[in-house]
This record gives sequence, C-alpha cells and structure tokens, in this order.
Amino acid sequence: MRRCEQLLEKIAALPAGTLGESCTLTLTAGGKRLRPLLVFLAARASESIGEGVVTAAAAVELVHMATLVHDDILDRAELRRGQPTLAAKFGHAVSAAAGDYLFSCAFDILASAGSIRAVSVLSAASLGLSRGELLQMQASRNFGLASGAYYERAALKTSGLFSAACQLGSLLSGCREETITALGKFGHFLGLSFQLSDDILDLSGDASETGKEPGTDLREGTVTLPLILALRNDPSIRTLLDEPASKARSAEICRRIEAAGGLESARRQAGKYVNSARESLRPAAGEIDPEPLELIAKAAVHRSK
Repeated sequence: MRRCEQLLEKIAALPAGTLGESCTLTLTAGGKRLRPLLVFLAARASESIGEGVVTAAAAVELVHMATLVHDDILDRAELRRGQPTLAAKFGHAVSAAAGDYLFSCAFDILASAGSIRAVSVLSAASLGLSRGELLQMQASRNFGLASGAYYERAALKTSGLFSAACQLGSLLSGCREETITALGKFGHFLGLSFQLSDDILDLSGDASETGKEPGTDLREGTVTLPLILALRNDPSIRTLLDEPASKARSAEICRRIEAAGGLESARRQAGKYVNSARESLRPAAGEIDPEPLELIAKAAVHRSK
C-alpha cells in the first residue's frame, strides 16, 4: 500500500499549476483505498508483490478517484468527505480536466504492466461505470423503479470495479484461471453489499462521519433499494417524494423509510451478498489467503462512513 501511495502521489504531482493542485487535492482528500487493498489481497499468497500488481492497484484507485470527481460535477455536489469538492473549489472546467487526467493515467500506467488482458479487465469495468451512471441519470426520480433495475445499476457502478480489482491482483500474480474467476465473483458480491451499505448510510448515517447530510440521494432524485423496499410496505411515502426538496422533508422521508422496514430489509440483503462473497472464495483458497478478504466482506455491512 505504501508503494501504491507513492505512485499515486507521483502521478498527481506531474501536472503543473491548477491541474496539479486539483489532482493532489483529490488524492489527499482521504478515502479508504479499499480497491487497491483488494488488488493486493487477491494476489497469490506465495509470491512477493511485483511492480505489475502495484501498478494495477494504483490504476484501479485512479479510475475510482476520477469517477468521484466526475460524479461531483454531475451531482453539483459541494462537499466530499466533509471537504469542498474540486467542482466547488476550482469550477467545473478544471474539475473535469482533473478527472480526465486521472482516468487517462490509470490506463497509461496499467499498460506498462505488459498485460493486454489486464487493460481489458479495467476497460470493461470503466465502461460499466459509464453505463451505470447513465442508467442512474435516466432513472432519476423514478419512484416506481424495480429492484432489478437497481441491482443492474449497482453491479455496473460499484461491483464492476471491485471485481476488476480482485481479478487484476490474481491475474498479475500468476494465479490459476479458476482462482481469477473466483476472485472476480467475490468482488462482484462484495461490491453489491458495499453499495447497499452506502445507500443505507445515506439515509441513516451521521453527517460528522459520512461527510454529507442524510438524505442526499433523496434530494438528488436517486432511487435506492431501501426506498424501493419501504414503498412496498408503506406506499404513502410516495406522496412525500413529490413535495419540494428540503432537508426537513428528507429527514421525514428517512424516518418513514426506517419505520417501514426499508433499512432493515436492505441490511439483510447486504448480509446475503456477504455470504455469497465469502462462499465465492472457496475455489481460490489454495492460492490466496481468504481470511483478510472475508474480514473486509463482513465489515462491508457494519460501516459508519
């Protein structure tokens, strides 16, 4: 992780002027670095960590960072992790340029690993991110959204990059095909659980820990699974959704979603995905150490930020 962080710092510092400042600010804004950690934990246990794996870890994080920058532009977000977003501080033009730079650097450095397949894996995940964002935009304020459409979006926007991170670690460390496939499935289920946890936190989290006010998704018109599940039990919530957006209205909807069992049902579903993720690791147990990955999966449903 230290080697990965050094590489990220080097890349962020390369551009001069405002672009370099904005990239460095994005890097130092914090974050869990979960995706690069998954790359390392998915690597063959008996091998030392080679440069290809380090490069892949940095590339995955660069793609993630770029999507956050672009998301903040689309959402007109002013805060990210409790700090002003690039869009709020430097404007949309600089912010878009920074996101494009980070995204391009991801593939530039990954190409140096010398694996066409590795580039293809990350490309597929990046394409999924774009498709997922388009689906989310198209479904804005569609309060009749089916749970299947939600899961499709979550698989594209979140699970794809988690799965790619796990595949890249095992692929670039020389694991068997069976192990690469198993790790990809693990990342997919972990990503779904992680997204559900994110959506639950948006409705119930502490702003001092999450960095944003509860109900942000509601005010932006993003329909998530807790809301879908709550509407099944209490259709009267629908009338509140048509009222003018405000923090007070969002707080009331959050309370009603919890009272209707939306949060608890979503937590149970997240737990099922954690179990599926852990089960997916069985074919890979001979080449990777499953224990830290299982710990991450369990932690995914007990997050506070």
